[in-house]
Order: sequence, then C-alpha cells, then structure tokens
Amino acid sequence: MNQNFSQGNQVNKINWDYIEEWKKKENGDFKCIWNAYGLPEIVNPIHTLYATDEVDVQPRWTTWDKIPISTTITGAFHSNRINPNHPQTREEIYNSAREACLAGAPIVHIHVRDEEGYNVLDPELFHSVIDPLREEFPGTVFDGCMVPFQSGEWPKMIECLQSGLLDVTPINTVAAYCGDTLFCKPPHVMIEKTRLVQEYGVKPQIAIYSDGDIDNADRYLIKTGLLEKPYHWIILPTLPGGSPMQSARSMVYGFMHLYDKIMEIDPTSQIMVCAAGRASCHLATLAAILGCSIRVGMEDTVWRWPHKDEMIKNNAEHFKAMRQLCALLGREIATPNEYRRSIGLPEK
Repeated sequence: MNQNFSQGNQVNKINWDYIEEWKKKENGDFKCIWNAYGLPEIVNPIHTLYATDEVDVQPRWTTWDKIPISTTITGAFHSNRINPNHPQTREEIYNSAREACLAGAPIVHIHVRDEEGYNVLDPELFHSVIDPLREEFPGTVFDGCMVPFQSGEWPKMIECLQSGLLDVTPINTVAAYCGDTLFCKPPHVMIEKTRLVQEYGVKPQIAIYSDGDIDNADRYLIKTGLLEKPYHWIILPTLPGGSPMQSARSMVYGFMHLYDKIMEIDPTSQIMVCAAGRASCHLATLAAILGCSIRVGMEDTVWRWPHKDEMIKNNAEHFKAMRQLCALLGREIATPNEYRRSIGLPEK
C-alpha cells in the first residue's frame, strides 16, 4: 500500500503502511493526547494555577489609548492636474480645512498656493486661511510647512513664526530627489531654523523621508543638544525619492526599520506617520496599531487604497474614514490638548 501518487502537481509521499500499523494498534480509536491539568478551566487566558493570581499571563499592551490624527489639506507636491479634487486656491484650502475642523480633526496641517497653484511661503495667505479658523476653532492645533524655497522667503518664515500663526512646523532633515525635484536642507539651514522655531514657542517636527534623514537629525540637531525633548518625528516615506514601499511586505519591513532607528535614538520619541504614497491608509493603520500618531489627507497621497486607483475626494471624509478605522482598533482620537501635552506644548 506504500506508494507515491500525484495530487495535482505535488507527489504524495506519505508512508501509508505505517499509518495502517497505528490504526491496528489503536483499533481505529484515534484521539489527541490530552491531560487537562487546569480543570475546570480548559484554558485560562488570565492566570495559571501554577502561580498566584498576581501573575497575569496575557497582560494588556502598554500603548497610549488615544491617537492624534492630523489632516493635511493641500501640501506642496500634488496638483488638481493629477487629482481633480485637490484644493489649490485660497478659498478651496480654507473651505477644506474648515470642513476637517467641523468633522472633528484635532490637528490641521496647512500649506498655501499662489495663483498658479505653486506652494509659497506667503504670510498674508497663511493668515487669511488660519486666522479665521483659529477664531472659529480656538482649540485646534495648526501646523504648517515653513520651507523657504525661494530667495526672500526666509524673513517671511520668521514673520510667520513671530506672529504665533502656528503651533507646530516640520524641520526637514532631507537631501533627496523628491519626485523629479532635488530637495535639500543644508545643515546650517536646518540648525538655524530649529533654533528660531523653538525660540518662538513653536514645536519642531523632524520630517524624514528615509533612514539617512534620521541620521542627519541625530547628528545636527540631537547630538548637538539643540533640539529640546520630547522629540517629535514625522515619517513621510513611499513618495518617489523616499523609502520605497511597493508591497505590503516592504511596507511593514520598511516602516519597522525607520521606527526602530528612531527608537534607538530615544525611546520616548513621539512619532507621527503619514498615510503617504501608494501605501496610503494601510501605512497609517500599521502606525496606529503601534501607537503612533497619524497624518491623513491630500498632501501625502492621491489614493485611498494601495491596491486601487480610486482617489481621495474630500479631506474631511478621509479624516472620518481613518477615525472610524481607529475606533475599530479600540482607539479614541486624541484631543488637541492631549496632543499638545504629548509633544511638550502648553495647553490652550
């Protein structure tokens, strides 16, 4: 009876003669080997009878019960040529940000665009969007990118910081091709910007696209003693030029590599993760599971899902979808003041 035969494309190599011997030995009464030492419980998920009740065999995970969610409105990367729903005019940016606030977004990330749709550092435009939002939503945390790309924008950045316009702003420690554009923050620029941001009471958020950016931040801002704790990082991979995440597997391994490198520097770091590029909401879900803050919205991706081409239609709806996802994970959305406390800002 011992024989090989094909089962589909696989050759079956079971020793059926030996199976028959055991059937004879046990008279066909096959059963599991079972000795229930813990009766009357078969499996006690909380305690073991071999220890006192103080021993919890499956303790609760130690993770913050709240998740801060930031909603980014327009960014500097994409345009309505790629996603027709993308806000570009001042009115579109303001209206989209207001919708997000009305939906309950505790953090709103602002960029502004000029009449041609390009990202600009324009104090008047920033104030025209943020000031009425602050008046209507005084508790909301507002952050925005103070990135002087053009000559003459450095003093405009200082003007925005001095005016109390923002609570948080990113410090990019990057030198990379971002898409088809070279994006580089020279060390002296990131150092001086960090000094000014902290001097004016704004929280610097270390913005990294790949692991080299983590090393830049460590060398220039942390080991020098310039950056004040708690360190607040924002991970923005998967965009062209950032850490590639072209599949679920590469997303998990790539993200864990970045996460672990940050935690090696300081395990008390506060990390926000962008639902960016093709990884989109799947990356944000992984980050939420690990207890990180997340950032959603149209700055970081055009797609709702990694495996579909459906585009984001509305920032507020994208926020609400991620809020629902976090609720399914048993997590509540952090309030603006809970987020402020976690990154070392005074409450409002």
